[in-house]
Amino acid sequence: MLLELRGVSRRFGGLQAVADLSMTVAQGSIHGLIGPNGAGKSTVFNLITGVIALSAGEILFKRERISGLPPSEVCRRGIARTFQATALFREYTVLQNVLVGAHRLAVPRLAPALTWSRAYREHERRARERGRALLESLGLTAVAGQVAGQLPHRDQKALALAMALATGAELVILDEPLAGLTDQEKAETLSVLRRLRDGNVTVLLVEHDMKAVMGVCDTVTVLDHGVRIAEGTPREIQTNAAVIEAYLGAEEPDA
Repeated sequence: MLLELRGVSRRFGGLQAVADLSMTVAQGSIHGLIGPNGAGKSTVFNLITGVIALSAGEILFKRERISGLPPSEVCRRGIARTFQATALFREYTVLQNVLVGAHRLAVPRLAPALTWSRAYREHERRARERGRALLESLGLTAVAGQVAGQLPHRDQKALALAMALATGAELVILDEPLAGLTDQEKAETLSVLRRLRDGNVTVLLVEHDMKAVMGVCDTVTVLDHGVRIAEGTPREIQTNAAVIEAYLGAEEPDA
């Protein structure tokens, strides 16, 4: 397994946001995390990426413990994340944003950059080639020189994913990647996620569009009040009575 949560809990004062959660995410899969309002999905994402600390349990990535590490180190280990509210450097161009995302792969020493050494120039060339390739794969080549803050919503979503992939991540964690997209844009995004999986990039996502979740995910984990109530294939989840009661029948689901 690429990612493993073992007995993970998080308490905020008297509120138990996540309770004794154990789950695994297989390498090269698309794994959905769903649940009703207040289920703890965003808290789980924050725990995995080191934004908040665990109250109990542990998290392993590639069989190594990452719980307790700062977000920057979690990213260096190979996990990148996007947010529901797209986080971009809005004054930078699209390509510059992707190059910022590639900072994790940058030459760690300052001297090569200051002297513009041959090794540093080669690194910059490779970074730009990789950045342009990512933009092409996500349909952003035509806007590579455009300021990110001027992009339409779909392109901003795609750019956030490109920035995550530019880090060299083996696991990308996506918070509502389809929110605000048209049906055609959703279909295009799902196609991108399948291509990532085929390229052995693992995807863990929270998404409200249940038709999309059931159509793209290999495995789905369901939370309710911080407790895992079900896990299985989309078909198994769709026919699970507890899931239907807790989530699929809810009128206004939220992460």
